[in-house]
Amino acid sequence: MPMKIAIQGIKGSFHHKVAQEFFTPDVTVTECASFPILIDALLSGKSTDAVMAIENSIAGAILSNYALLDQYDVNIEGEFYLSIQHNLMALEGQSIKDIKEVWSHPMAILQCREFFKDYPQIKLVEDIDTADVARRIQENQLEGIAAIASEAAAQIYELEILASSIQTIKDNATRFFILNTNGKVEHTEATKASLRITTDHNRGSLAAVLNVLSDCKLNLTKIQSMPIIQRPWEYAFFIDVTFDNYKDYAKAKKVMHILAKDFKVLGEYKNTK
Repeated sequence: MPMKIAIQGIKGSFHHKVAQEFFTPDVTVTECASFPILIDALLSGKSTDAVMAIENSIAGAILSNYALLDQYDVNIEGEFYLSIQHNLMALEGQSIKDIKEVWSHPMAILQCREFFKDYPQIKLVEDIDTADVARRIQENQLEGIAAIASEAAAQIYELEILASSIQTIKDNATRFFILNTNGKVEHTEATKASLRITTDHNRGSLAAVLNVLSDCKLNLTKIQSMPIIQRPWEYAFFIDVTFDNYKDYAKAKKVMHILAKDFKVLGEYKNTK
């Protein structure tokens, strides 16, 4: 099957940009309205790979996407860090004074909220996708409505950028996972892994697991807790580790299989940070 990448959103979205940079600029994409639909496209075979945002340097982790990774049998084959530059755009011939409403994804609005304190007359409206708003503004010739989206979206949907890089924190980046169902990275190339563990509800259980990482020369780069829905007040831990020698990591896996109550490898891939 030819390569086809599932993305959340449409062409011109940040997910589309990641697909172009991770694979090829002319990559074929499957546009998905939500992350559950994206996972379904991958599992059903409609797509060979998928791009999923997992955390942002301002807004933090996307817990609902961690839940999807936990629930379904998909594999993390890679990661990609994208600098997120949000731009305010509308139909040509308008200025910010003409704008009554700004539509965009909730995450984009959150990251740009400080900018709009100078424009109290503008109503911020949450929508499903940054690029899709840009497309609808052009298709329906919506005057007085602006979008927060990428520069690529402005170019594709022929909108005028009224203000550039309006995010509150200028050094704004999002980490994306590249997913598949078969695992493509050879062990000799992997220098990072994403793991999911649960431990016994006893004092020191998690510390014992973390000590194994240190003893095996692994570097813990992230730990994220998430409630286990079926077991109130119990938590799963999503852990990212980096390593120089795969043998060190393989040794740690063997020990964690013994120490942890549940242990799952979500993916092994190249460290890009």
